[in-house]
Amino acid sequence: MALTPIQAYSIIFFTGGFLYCGIEILYRGYTHISMFFTAGVCFLLIGAVEALFHARFSLLPQMLLCGLMITTIEYLVGLLVNHQLHLNVWDYTGYPFNIQGQICLLNSTLWFLLSGPAILLFDFLRHILLNVPLPHYHIL
Repeated sequence: MALTPIQAYSIIFFTGGFLYCGIEILYRGYTHISMFFTAGVCFLLIGAVEALFHARFSLLPQMLLCGLMITTIEYLVGLLVNHQLHLNVWDYTGYPFNIQGQICLLNSTLWFLLSGPAILLFDFLRHILLNVPLPHYHIL
């Protein structure tokens, strides 16, 4: 039985959410439910960036765009969950080059680096779940 696009993209959303939370638990020892939903949305948006710009941009510019997008989403979610709701999920005030303690250069660099494998994983999942052909990648 073939999956509908809603089912496939739901699986992709949950995959992104669970993978990120797993990485965060390994790195920090804990996570927060807001990170699950944020990561799921970011994973879907990474796929959208790749789908929209694959024919025009090689992998590195796509990774840069995804890293900037994730950093922006992290900042906006941080303003909501940390500043407005006072949940104190994270605080980067001790990190160099941070903005309001919600984003920092180190994590933005990590988002850039993680975007490459995330793009590949998104395409693989879409291939498996929706039988979409795998694209040919150009690094530069």
